[in-house]
Amino acid sequence: MITRYVTLFAALVLAGGSAEPAGPRRPILLELFTSEGCSSCPPADRLLETFDRTQPVSGADLIVLSEHVDYWNRLGWTDPYSSPLFTERQQEYVRHLHLEGAYTPQLVMDGQADFVGSDERAIRAGILRAETRPKAAVSVRAQHVGSEVKVSLEAGDRMRPAELYLALANDPAQSQVTRGENSGRTLGHVAVVRNLIRVASLPAHGTFAKELTLPLKNENARPWRAVAFLQDSGTGQILGAAEARL
Repeated sequence: MITRYVTLFAALVLAGGSAEPAGPRRPILLELFTSEGCSSCPPADRLLETFDRTQPVSGADLIVLSEHVDYWNRLGWTDPYSSPLFTERQQEYVRHLHLEGAYTPQLVMDGQADFVGSDERAIRAGILRAETRPKAAVSVRAQHVGSEVKVSLEAGDRMRPAELYLALANDPAQSQVTRGENSGRTLGHVAVVRNLIRVASLPAHGTFAKELTLPLKNENARPWRAVAFLQDSGTGQILGAAEARL
Protein backbone atom coordinates (compact mmCIF):
# COMPACT_ATOMS: atom_id res chain seq x y z
CA MET A 1 0.00 0.00 0.00
CA ILE A 2 2.86 2.44 0.88
CA THR A 3 4.65 1.60 -2.38
CA ARG A 4 1.45 2.19 -4.31
CA TYR A 5 0.92 5.61 -2.67
CA VAL A 6 4.52 6.69 -3.36
CA THR A 7 4.20 5.61 -6.98
CA LEU A 8 0.96 7.54 -7.35
CA PHE A 9 2.50 10.63 -5.73
CA ALA A 10 5.52 10.47 -8.06
CA ALA A 11 3.29 10.11 -11.10
CA LEU A 12 1.27 13.15 -10.08
CA VAL A 13 4.41 15.24 -9.53
CA LEU A 14 5.83 14.24 -12.89
CA ALA A 15 2.52 15.15 -14.50
CA GLY A 16 2.55 18.54 -12.80
CA GLY A 17 -0.42 17.54 -10.61
CA SER A 18 -1.00 17.35 -6.88
CA ALA A 19 -1.49 14.55 -4.38
CA GLU A 20 -4.09 16.61 -2.53
CA PRO A 21 -7.54 14.96 -2.32
CA ALA A 22 -10.31 16.29 -4.50
CA GLY A 23 -12.38 19.10 -3.03
CA PRO A 24 -15.96 18.70 -1.81
CA ARG A 25 -18.66 18.07 -4.36
CA ARG A 26 -20.65 21.15 -5.37
CA PRO A 27 -24.41 20.79 -4.74
CA ILE A 28 -26.64 20.95 -7.82
CA LEU A 29 -30.42 20.90 -7.42
CA LEU A 30 -32.34 18.87 -10.02
CA GLU A 31 -36.11 19.45 -9.95
CA LEU A 32 -38.12 17.07 -12.13
CA PHE A 33 -41.67 18.16 -12.99
CA THR A 34 -43.47 14.94 -13.75
CA SER A 35 -46.81 13.14 -13.60
CA GLU A 36 -48.10 9.59 -13.41
CA GLY A 37 -50.60 10.57 -16.12
CA CYS A 38 -47.85 11.33 -18.65
CA SER A 39 -46.60 8.43 -20.78
CA SER A 40 -43.29 10.23 -21.47
CA CYS A 41 -42.47 10.64 -17.77
CA PRO A 42 -41.46 7.15 -16.56
CA PRO A 43 -38.06 7.22 -18.39
CA ALA A 44 -37.34 10.59 -16.77
CA ASP A 45 -38.35 9.25 -13.35
CA ARG A 46 -35.93 6.35 -13.80
CA LEU A 47 -33.11 8.64 -14.95
CA LEU A 48 -33.57 10.89 -11.92
CA GLU A 49 -33.36 7.82 -9.66
CA THR A 50 -30.16 6.77 -11.43
CA PHE A 51 -28.59 10.21 -10.94
CA ASP A 52 -29.56 10.11 -7.26
CA ARG A 53 -28.20 6.62 -6.69
CA THR A 54 -25.00 6.68 -8.75
CA GLN A 55 -23.92 10.36 -8.49
CA PRO A 56 -22.13 10.00 -11.85
CA VAL A 57 -20.30 13.38 -11.99
CA SER A 58 -17.30 13.42 -9.68
CA GLY A 59 -17.42 17.13 -8.80
CA ALA A 60 -21.19 17.36 -8.31
CA ASP A 61 -23.48 16.45 -5.43
CA LEU A 62 -26.76 15.90 -7.25
CA ILE A 63 -29.72 16.72 -5.01
CA VAL A 64 -32.91 15.52 -6.67
CA LEU A 65 -36.59 16.35 -6.17
CA SER A 66 -39.67 15.00 -7.97
CA GLU A 67 -42.49 17.54 -8.14
CA HIS A 68 -45.72 16.06 -9.49
CA VAL A 69 -47.92 18.55 -11.32
CA ASP A 70 -51.70 18.30 -11.30
CA TYR A 71 -52.75 19.33 -14.82
CA TRP A 72 -52.57 15.76 -16.12
CA ASN A 73 -55.18 14.63 -13.56
CA ARG A 74 -58.12 15.61 -15.78
CA LEU A 75 -57.07 13.08 -18.43
CA GLY A 76 -58.13 9.89 -16.65
CA TRP A 77 -55.69 9.27 -13.79
CA THR A 78 -55.35 11.32 -10.61
CA ASP A 79 -51.69 11.28 -9.60
CA PRO A 80 -51.69 10.70 -5.80
CA TYR A 81 -48.52 12.80 -5.41
CA SER A 82 -49.68 15.76 -7.49
CA SER A 83 -50.30 19.24 -6.16
CA PRO A 84 -51.23 22.63 -7.63
CA LEU A 85 -48.25 23.95 -5.66
CA PHE A 86 -45.87 22.20 -8.05
CA THR A 87 -47.83 23.33 -11.10
CA GLU A 88 -47.48 26.90 -9.82
CA ARG A 89 -43.76 26.43 -9.17
CA GLN A 90 -43.26 25.11 -12.70
CA GLN A 91 -45.07 28.16 -14.07
CA GLU A 92 -42.67 30.38 -12.14
CA TYR A 93 -39.80 28.70 -13.98
CA VAL A 94 -41.59 29.27 -17.28
CA ARG A 95 -41.48 32.98 -16.49
CA HIS A 96 -37.92 32.99 -15.13
CA LEU A 97 -36.52 31.02 -18.08
CA HIS A 98 -38.65 32.81 -20.70
CA LEU A 99 -40.15 29.57 -22.01
CA GLU A 100 -43.14 29.24 -24.29
CA GLY A 101 -44.92 27.01 -21.79
CA ALA A 102 -44.70 24.19 -19.26
CA TYR A 103 -44.25 20.55 -20.25
CA THR A 104 -43.52 17.16 -18.75
CA PRO A 105 -41.11 15.66 -18.11
CA GLN A 106 -39.20 18.88 -17.47
CA LEU A 107 -35.99 18.95 -15.44
CA VAL A 108 -34.89 22.32 -14.07
CA MET A 109 -31.25 22.52 -12.99
CA ASP A 110 -30.30 25.01 -10.28
CA GLY A 111 -33.21 27.17 -11.40
CA GLN A 112 -31.15 28.31 -14.40
CA ALA A 113 -31.69 25.83 -17.24
CA ASP A 114 -34.33 23.34 -18.27
CA PHE A 115 -34.06 20.00 -20.09
CA VAL A 116 -36.33 17.24 -21.30
CA GLY A 117 -36.19 15.03 -18.22
CA SER A 118 -35.19 11.88 -20.13
CA ASP A 119 -32.37 13.51 -22.15
CA GLU A 120 -29.40 12.06 -20.26
CA ARG A 121 -26.70 13.46 -22.56
CA ALA A 122 -27.97 17.04 -22.37
CA ILE A 123 -28.49 16.85 -18.61
CA ARG A 124 -24.96 15.51 -18.02
CA ALA A 125 -23.55 18.37 -20.10
CA GLY A 126 -25.57 20.80 -18.02
CA ILE A 127 -24.24 19.29 -14.79
CA LEU A 128 -20.66 19.78 -15.99
CA ARG A 129 -21.41 23.46 -16.57
CA ALA A 130 -23.27 23.88 -13.29
CA GLU A 131 -20.55 22.34 -11.13
CA THR A 132 -18.20 25.24 -11.93
CA ARG A 133 -20.49 27.83 -10.31
CA PRO A 134 -19.84 28.77 -6.66
CA LYS A 135 -22.59 28.22 -4.09
CA ALA A 136 -23.51 29.75 -0.75
CA ALA A 137 -23.10 27.47 2.25
CA VAL A 138 -26.28 25.70 3.38
CA SER A 139 -26.57 22.95 5.97
CA VAL A 140 -29.50 20.86 7.11
CA ARG A 141 -29.81 18.25 9.86
CA ALA A 142 -32.96 16.20 10.35
CA GLN A 143 -34.17 13.68 12.91
CA HIS A 144 -37.24 11.47 12.62
CA VAL A 145 -39.23 11.53 15.89
CA GLY A 146 -42.46 9.54 15.73
CA SER A 147 -44.73 11.13 13.16
CA GLU A 148 -42.66 14.33 13.06
CA VAL A 149 -39.28 15.50 11.84
CA LYS A 150 -37.02 17.93 13.67
CA VAL A 151 -34.94 20.01 11.27
CA SER A 152 -32.02 22.36 11.95
CA LEU A 153 -31.15 24.79 9.14
CA GLU A 154 -28.20 27.09 8.62
CA ALA A 155 -27.39 29.41 5.72
CA GLY A 156 -24.11 31.21 5.16
CA ASP A 157 -23.39 34.61 3.70
CA ARG A 158 -24.92 35.38 0.31
CA MET A 159 -24.18 37.89 -2.44
CA ARG A 160 -27.89 38.70 -2.97
CA PRO A 161 -31.25 38.40 -1.19
CA ALA A 162 -32.77 34.93 -1.28
CA GLU A 163 -35.66 32.79 -0.12
CA LEU A 164 -34.80 29.79 2.06
CA TYR A 165 -36.94 26.74 1.27
CA LEU A 166 -37.30 23.36 2.93
CA ALA A 167 -38.64 20.32 1.06
CA LEU A 168 -39.58 17.04 2.71
CA ALA A 169 -39.53 14.19 0.22
CA ASN A 170 -39.68 10.41 0.25
CA ASP A 171 -39.42 7.40 -2.02
CA PRO A 172 -42.97 6.05 -1.96
CA ALA A 173 -44.10 2.54 -2.73
CA GLN A 174 -44.69 1.73 -6.38
CA SER A 175 -47.93 2.90 -7.95
CA GLN A 176 -50.27 0.63 -9.88
CA VAL A 177 -51.77 2.90 -12.53
CA THR A 178 -55.19 1.77 -13.76
CA ARG A 179 -56.26 4.60 -16.05
CA GLY A 180 -54.84 7.26 -18.33
CA GLU A 181 -51.78 7.10 -20.60
CA ASN A 182 -49.88 4.79 -18.20
CA SER A 183 -52.78 2.40 -17.59
CA GLY A 184 -51.55 -1.06 -16.59
CA ARG A 185 -48.04 0.12 -15.69
CA THR A 186 -46.25 -0.09 -12.35
CA LEU A 187 -44.39 3.18 -11.68
CA GLY A 188 -41.64 4.01 -9.23
CA HIS A 189 -40.45 7.41 -8.08
CA VAL A 190 -37.60 8.96 -6.11
CA ALA A 191 -37.56 11.95 -3.74
CA VAL A 192 -41.23 12.83 -4.22
CA VAL A 193 -41.85 16.18 -2.56
CA ARG A 194 -44.62 15.90 0.02
CA ASN A 195 -44.13 19.26 1.71
CA LEU A 196 -42.45 22.44 0.43
CA ILE A 197 -42.32 25.50 2.66
CA ARG A 198 -40.67 28.88 2.48
CA VAL A 199 -38.79 29.19 5.75
CA ALA A 200 -37.52 32.77 5.52
CA SER A 201 -36.67 35.69 3.26
CA LEU A 202 -33.00 36.51 3.81
CA PRO A 203 -31.06 39.70 3.06
CA ALA A 204 -27.98 39.76 0.86
CA HIS A 205 -25.52 39.30 3.72
CA GLY A 206 -25.33 37.62 7.10
CA THR A 207 -25.88 34.13 8.44
CA PHE A 208 -29.14 32.47 9.42
CA ALA A 209 -30.14 29.56 11.65
CA LYS A 210 -33.51 28.08 12.53
CA GLU A 211 -35.00 24.91 14.00
CA LEU A 212 -38.34 23.50 12.85
CA THR A 213 -40.60 20.62 13.85
CA LEU A 214 -42.90 19.44 11.07
CA PRO A 215 -45.40 16.58 10.66
CA LEU A 216 -44.61 13.81 8.19
CA LYS A 217 -47.31 12.54 5.83
CA ASN A 218 -47.45 8.74 5.71
CA GLU A 219 -44.75 8.51 8.33
CA ASN A 220 -44.33 4.78 7.74
CA ALA A 221 -43.52 5.24 4.04
CA ARG A 222 -40.13 4.73 2.43
CA PRO A 223 -37.07 6.70 3.64
CA TRP A 224 -37.42 10.45 3.93
CA ARG A 225 -35.03 13.24 3.04
CA ALA A 226 -34.95 16.92 3.94
CA VAL A 227 -33.67 19.29 1.27
CA ALA A 228 -32.91 22.95 2.02
CA PHE A 229 -32.11 25.45 -0.70
CA LEU A 230 -31.60 29.17 -1.21
CA GLN A 231 -33.34 30.67 -4.24
CA ASP A 232 -33.10 34.13 -5.75
CA SER A 233 -36.75 35.14 -5.98
CA GLY A 234 -36.04 37.53 -8.84
CA THR A 235 -34.26 35.11 -11.18
CA GLY A 236 -35.09 31.67 -9.77
CA GLN A 237 -31.39 30.80 -9.48
CA ILE A 238 -30.48 28.31 -6.77
CA LEU A 239 -27.71 29.91 -4.69
CA GLY A 240 -27.04 26.97 -2.38
CA ALA A 241 -28.51 23.60 -1.36
CA ALA A 242 -28.04 20.73 1.05
CA GLU A 243 -29.72 17.42 1.89
CA ALA A 244 -30.12 15.23 4.94
CA ARG A 245 -31.45 11.67 4.89
CA LEU A 246 -33.67 10.51 7.74
